[in-house]
This record gives sequence, C-alpha cells and structure tokens, in this order.
Amino acid sequence: MNPTLAKINAFLSCSSKLRRVALSCYQYSKKEYHDNRRDARDRRKLLTGSAGLGIGLVFGVAGYHLIKDEPLYGWSSGEGVGERVDGLPTYKMVEVAKHTNKETRMWITYKEGVYDITDFVESHPGGNAILIGVGGAVDPFWNIYAVHKTAQVARILEQYRVGNLDPVEAKENGESHDPYSNDPNRNPELVPSSKKPFNAEPLPKRLVENYITPTEYFYVRNHLPVPLVDMKDYQIEIEGPGIKSKTLTFEELKQLPKHTITATVMCAGNRRSEMSEVKEVKGLFWGRAAIGNATWTGAKLCDILNALGYDENNNEVLHVQFEGLDLTPESNPYGGSIPIEKAVDPKGDVILAYEMNGQPLTRDHGYPVRVIAPGIVGARCVKWLHRIVLSKEESPAFWQRRDYKGFSPNVVAETANWEKATAIEELPVISAICVPSKDECVPVCKDNTILVTGYAWSGGGRPIVRVDVTADGGDRWVEADIVAQNDARSPRHWGWTLWEAKVPVDPSTKKVELWAKAVDSSYNVQPESFKHIWNIRGVLNNAYHRVTITLTR
Repeated sequence: MNPTLAKINAFLSCSSKLRRVALSCYQYSKKEYHDNRRDARDRRKLLTGSAGLGIGLVFGVAGYHLIKDEPLYGWSSGEGVGERVDGLPTYKMVEVAKHTNKETRMWITYKEGVYDITDFVESHPGGNAILIGVGGAVDPFWNIYAVHKTAQVARILEQYRVGNLDPVEAKENGESHDPYSNDPNRNPELVPSSKKPFNAEPLPKRLVENYITPTEYFYVRNHLPVPLVDMKDYQIEIEGPGIKSKTLTFEELKQLPKHTITATVMCAGNRRSEMSEVKEVKGLFWGRAAIGNATWTGAKLCDILNALGYDENNNEVLHVQFEGLDLTPESNPYGGSIPIEKAVDPKGDVILAYEMNGQPLTRDHGYPVRVIAPGIVGARCVKWLHRIVLSKEESPAFWQRRDYKGFSPNVVAETANWEKATAIEELPVISAICVPSKDECVPVCKDNTILVTGYAWSGGGRPIVRVDVTADGGDRWVEADIVAQNDARSPRHWGWTLWEAKVPVDPSTKKVELWAKAVDSSYNVQPESFKHIWNIRGVLNNAYHRVTITLTR
C-alpha cells in the first residue's frame, strides 16, 4: 500500500466522538436534524410523489423568477400585495387551516391577504410542491425564499384573493424571525442580484486586476441563509456502500495531507442578463462577473475515500453526493453531486477545502469546509460541507434534480422534463470583456486602436489557447495577448486566463460593438449568439461577449 495512503487509512480508522451540529437559524440537535429531514422527506413523498420538489413553495421554486421583473429584494410595482382590501370578508387562521385540498379548496395567507390557490395548483408547472404552504401563512417561507417577492408573483397572487386575514393574526405571522439576521457583513462594492439570500458579483474591472481574485471581490452565490457553525461540534459524515462509515472532525481533516490547487469557480448563470435580451429566462440577474479564480487548500477527496476502502470495481457507486449545513424551512440541506470517476481520480483534484487564497474560508464562501470540484459548475462545490454519501443515484436535492440543467430553445417551463435532462457538470468555454464596459466612452490611441481586457475559461480542465476580438462585426479579428495563465496541462488546467488586445477601430465611427470569443485546447469555440442556445433557466451563457462603446478622441 502507498505509504501516504496507509497513513491516511490508519488516521481515519481512529474513532471520533459524535457531536451535534448547531446552526444560527435552526438550533437543531443532531437527532432533531436527521429526524426533521426524515419527516420532511416523508412529507415530500406524501405531497409530491417525486424527489426534489419539497423546496417549492408558492408560485414557483427557490431561485426562479422572471429576470426582467422587479429585483428580488423589492416589490416596486407589486406594492400593496397582502394589504387589507375593503369589502372582502375577514377570516381567522383556524378557518384558513380547514382549506387544504380540492374538496375544501386550498387557501394560503400572506400578510393580511387570504388566497384560494386551488385553480393555480392544477396549472402550476412545478406540480404539487406548492401544497407545503397550503392551509397556513407563507410569510415565514417567503422570509427564506425572498425570491418570491417580485412584482410578477404579486400580480399572480392577488388574482386569487378571497378575503382578509384577522389583523392581529396577520401581525403575528409577520413577526417571524428573520433567518438572514446572522448573515456576515459583505464588501459594499459587490453588486447584489438578491439580498436575501445574498447573491452578488464584483465590478467586472476587478476581475482583470489580479490573476488570483481577492476573496473580497469573489462573487457570492447563496441559496439559503448562511449557517453559523459551532466549531466545537463541527463534523463531516462519510458513508456509502463499500466503504467504512466515518465521522471526520475539522482537526482530523486538517491533519491529512494538504493540497493546494488554483481553480476557477463559476456560477451556471454567469452572463444570464445577456441571454434575457433574447427572451425572458428564470434566474438571478447575473452580469459577467459571477466567476472568480482562487487558490484552494484542503485534503483530497480521493485519498479519504480510498482510505475508507473504496474499490473502483464497486458497481453500486456511480455518484458522490454532498450535503451542506444550509437548510430549507423543511430541514432539507442544500446538496449536489459529482460522478464517482471525478471524485476518486487523483488527477481530478477534488478537495475538501478549508482555505481560500491562503486564509481560512470566509462564511460566505463555505467556512469551515467546502467542496472544490475543479472544472465543474459552482453549484456542485457545496459549501458548509456536512455529509458525503456514495450512491448509485445523483443527489436527491432540488438543485441537482430540478435545477441547473440545460434545455433546447423550444422548451418552456410547462414542457420541461427535468428528470430526463442532464445535470450540468463541466462548463463550456466562455470569455468576457471586462474593460471597457457597455456604453463607456473609450479614448482612441494615436494608432487608431483601443485597449480591451477580459477573462476566458473552459471547464473540464481545458486551457484556453486563443481569444479573438473584433470591433467591426468579424471582418477583422485580433488575437489577444495572454496576460496571465498558469502552466498546468490539460486536463488539469483548472484556472482561468486573463487577456488583453489592442483592437483597431474605424476613426470615422463614433459607436462600435466589440466582440470577444475564446477557443480551448479541444478547439471548442463559443457560439456566435444567444438566440440558438437560449434556455428557460438562463444557464450555459457562453455566446460571444458583445459590448457597445462610444469612441472619443
């Protein structure tokens, strides 16, 4: 046996005390945590009969909204939703609780409004998932899923208004604890696409200032409130067919052989705002900076699994599932999974990271431990890692089964077959112009050129071999200079490439549209436009990046 593996094996065989996990928003003991998850799974089966739908509440699921609608954290044109309407009957919660099925009609409340959503349930593309809120108030759920607070949802909701809720009870419902009250402080320069949960990106110019993105300028993607972890009780549970179950403490993890990789992590929705210009899509309004490049330090997952007895001939394991400590109101953890081949390949470089850029992870980036699966979409790099499960199935989590999947341009929400669609893992080649920005006034140099800078990256460990830029619709392309790129070879080139180009412009033209496209080592190239890659979720947004600017002299 390899001496290093033997050392890890002996170390992991040591017993460790089982502890409870304490969260700021959900003060569950370990037993309560698993009991509540089991109860939530049972309730989900009763209500939906299919995995992953339990997170859906009313009029959609977490993370879904029409991108051209109002911001997630404001109602704007939805003002007045849930306020008292004169002339309608007043009900108490005990009456609302009687309306939970088709026979009695299905009611919910929000603020002082009472709504009969029976007819909406029957036409809802998300199925029966919305039944979780039936017979009660959705105020507490919407405090978690602030994504529902859009003008579009407001308009739909008010169509089903049947009465007013008793004002005293409405006040009680609205006084529920804010689950985001313990979220960390953030860099005020980050531009939020939603505040609860917090999702934000830096100004694009920050990305090309450093090859390694400073932590304070690294985009933040949260699906739920940030857990506040009690380190005395923190642990990672590891289980599955063919391996010894193990509860790994943070100190034990840090004593394992330490590995550092440079890897880019990107949100599947990066550049979604551009795709929305073709047609409305569902998802957060991301610009071109939901991406970052960092150094990540931790223990290799393959070392841990091999030490626990994983056998590559084990046909019972096809996926490695990850669960975080961030929980939904139904006590379901955020989760995702990656193929077992990626997880156990020493050259796959999957690590359980506890450092980012040489420092302990910050809370927004997964403190104390997150998964880094380089070359794979950020959604699978689960933060606040608590549990690892080897399985024949993908993660049952909503985000694996009914989110982060691509569809044909002809597919709409009502016709999407989520079970059949393939979950996103490796991401396609992409690039973006970071400087200049849209509508910026750019001075022209004496040689009738302008300076353009940006980034390029491709998933699957494929390095960038070329970036082309044009200012005249592709009549003349300029090959950009590579400014920063590490020397790792394919298929272990996990970091991005920074580039710059001196692009010729017509001195008689005032406005020009810059285009940029990247080519990776497999000669994959970005598609020319979003029209033919449009999809309802607004993911895989890798068409040419286009920026219209004004030239000055």
